[in-house]
Amino acid sequence: MVDNCEKWMQAGYVTEPVPAGTNLRDEIRRMAKEKNAVIMAHYYTQPEIQDTADFVGDSLALAQQAAKTDADIIVMCGVHFMGETNKILCPEKKVLVPDLNATCSLAESCPAPEFAEFVKAHPDHTVISYVNTTAAIKALTDIVVTSGNALKIVNSLPKDEKIVFGPDRNLGNYINSITGRKMVLWDGACHVHEKFSLTRILELKEKHPQAKILVHPECKGPVVKVADKVGSTAALLKFSQEDEAKEFIVATESGILHKMQQACPDKVFLPAPPDDSTCACNECNYMKLITMEKLYNCLRYEWPEVKVDKQTSEQAVKCINRMLELSK
Repeated sequence: MVDNCEKWMQAGYVTEPVPAGTNLRDEIRRMAKEKNAVIMAHYYTQPEIQDTADFVGDSLALAQQAAKTDADIIVMCGVHFMGETNKILCPEKKVLVPDLNATCSLAESCPAPEFAEFVKAHPDHTVISYVNTTAAIKALTDIVVTSGNALKIVNSLPKDEKIVFGPDRNLGNYINSITGRKMVLWDGACHVHEKFSLTRILELKEKHPQAKILVHPECKGPVVKVADKVGSTAALLKFSQEDEAKEFIVATESGILHKMQQACPDKVFLPAPPDDSTCACNECNYMKLITMEKLYNCLRYEWPEVKVDKQTSEQAVKCINRMLELSK
């Protein structure tokens, strides 16, 4: 194990081969019980990861779950900022992410030094940041939000309050359009939600005229405008379960279709196509880096571990706790 340390560090995940014949799911569950570890997974991860996890949810639900867990180890099957959020909320716990290369294009679109200057240029503004950000951005933030609670939290502030909103311009524009506010927006975006094609979605709608269109607010404005339902991943899942429609066109990362199909096996879920004629669905390549083999090795060796320095963590936890309080 020691001999592989440098190789692991370079890879960002454990490259040790899994013994032949290993039942990955059974072994992962055995180790989780043995080590008092909780496995959490985002809706965008691979189906087998979701089916192995103790808890599957969106960013808000994962943060809420981390805040109350009594596990000694949290394994976050998702992107790196989610692991950071868990570590900030649970500094005394060991937090693991199966592959440190699982970053986030939206988080990467907002470098902390540049955002600090942006905030400094608006000294009389409340800073609201989307949860899809690094710990360093959260440390510069007054309130963090998710797609599920952003509208509620913005509406809880006085109408005349000046707000800086980052990093997702599409979510910020959506909130501005609903509330009539004029939040100052950081110019960032998610590479997955940016790629949905309005033209191809409407073409798919012509083939399935009874289908309802479900859209995540990280999508561009023209796509949002044709939606029957706009909401967070969890909200779209709930809508698909409760609505009487039998077909849905889903404009968010296609990993959510797994839970939708599990919950409603009698309904048809169609992934909204991106602006790419060679592809019929839209996936986050970072989320898909989390595999069963990496999860197995992550638990086996308790690495890679997510670290957040104490000063950043103590500053960042304030905006997360405020979000959790306002989300009750």
